[in-house]
Amino acid sequence: MFLELKNITKAFGQTVANDNISFGLNKGEILAVIGENGAGKTTIMKILYGLNRADSGEIFLEGKKITIHSVQDAIAHRIGMVQQHFMLFDEYTVAENIVYGKEPSKKGFFDRKRAMTIVQELGVRYGLFIDPELRVEDCSVGMRQRIEILKVLYQDADIIIFDEPTAVLVPQEIEGLLKTLKHLASLGKSIIIITHKLQEVMDVADRAVVMRKGKYVGERKISETNIRELSYLMVGKGIPPRQIERKEPGKTVLEVEELYYESDGVSILKGLSMHVKEGEIVGLAGVSGNGQTELIQCLTGLLYPSKGRIRLNGADILGKSVREIRDAGCSHIPEDRYAFGCASRADLEETAIMGYEYQTTFSHRGILNQKQNCSFSMELLTKYNVKYNSIRDQAGALSGGNIQKLIVAREIEHQSKFLIAAEPTRGVDIGAQEFIHDRLVEKRNRGDGIFLVSSELSEILSLSDRVYVIYDGRIQGEFRREDATTEKVGYLMMGGHDEQG
Repeated sequence: MFLELKNITKAFGQTVANDNISFGLNKGEILAVIGENGAGKTTIMKILYGLNRADSGEIFLEGKKITIHSVQDAIAHRIGMVQQHFMLFDEYTVAENIVYGKEPSKKGFFDRKRAMTIVQELGVRYGLFIDPELRVEDCSVGMRQRIEILKVLYQDADIIIFDEPTAVLVPQEIEGLLKTLKHLASLGKSIIIITHKLQEVMDVADRAVVMRKGKYVGERKISETNIRELSYLMVGKGIPPRQIERKEPGKTVLEVEELYYESDGVSILKGLSMHVKEGEIVGLAGVSGNGQTELIQCLTGLLYPSKGRIRLNGADILGKSVREIRDAGCSHIPEDRYAFGCASRADLEETAIMGYEYQTTFSHRGILNQKQNCSFSMELLTKYNVKYNSIRDQAGALSGGNIQKLIVAREIEHQSKFLIAAEPTRGVDIGAQEFIHDRLVEKRNRGDGIFLVSSELSEILSLSDRVYVIYDGRIQGEFRREDATTEKVGYLMMGGHDEQG
């Protein structure tokens, strides 16, 4: 083995995140480390990268025992990590970010020209082309990830760890990243990828190590396994196929007519019309960047449309405030859990009632009902299996998947008649995905309307009673569940025209 971790143990208080974990990595191999949220995957990778220090255990590199107590130690051993949340300076150029901390100099000054050349040469060598003079603030998410990868390669890393690398990427960017991982492995780089997406594991990895509740469960060669077996190892049980009963929808809860939105003179929503009825899940499929975000923000009061009409439960909500729209019966699972779903320094109790704290259930004359709020929060955390140490933990201290589960719990359990679920399972493991999907179906079966927006087409097709396809700010087509296929929907997502329309 090129790299070996032996008997790694790490505890945080009474919680054992890694319990006597051992596994290895071969030279030029892509190894997937998979498991549910809270399985200990990220913790052991942070130990390998020097962000955490193990309580016990050993690490061997090319047969020699090494000590990693800091990131500098990891880099010295040619270990790099591309983290889920990028660590870049927005106001700096691509080249400045990549060489930061190891800048080329000339006569004691930063050699900007040399930095540009270095980035161009790295791009050519690894097939990761990017303009070194671009400012990071002008780069897409996929481009930012490319910068992070080039930073690690600039540090001469032979082992590269990727933590949930596709969680924030659109489908085309995911395809490009997987090709990059295979190319890096072909050049002799050893790759460790932490991911919840088992299809990606099957597509790119050579081998998978499975963890559950802080323990090593087993490993499989990808050529000798399948998604069903890996999911069973992850959650400890088989996941039966979901059956959604056919249901006659009720009256219309959301009606959008001829909605237009412009930004800086650019037309983004172009006469979009759609509706959602009681007792149905309506999916919106589309490649990211075609107006989904702006539509959601117009519906929730974060943006003001240029013109059009939006009615919720029979009431006109166009131009209403976020609070007024929530009071009218709209709950919202936001696509960006950190920007819109929580405050990183708020504790879990505050997060569980956020957006509803003014209601009489949670406060009286501006004074929070702490006993009631604590009890309510604990119920949500338990029901949705959120991994945490204390109700006073900060939201920012939870893993992405666990804070996602708490936000989903808050919005679903509020019992509104209409729910916007934007990327509801982003960054959560397969067991949590199934649990969240079940809760959405339950809400639908109670007669509530759900508007589901997801970059995962499989999620849209498996849950939706009807599917709209958005392209370039317009509804490109509409399908009933029985007519919606990957081929038909995918064709419209790329700008094709519905022959039936």
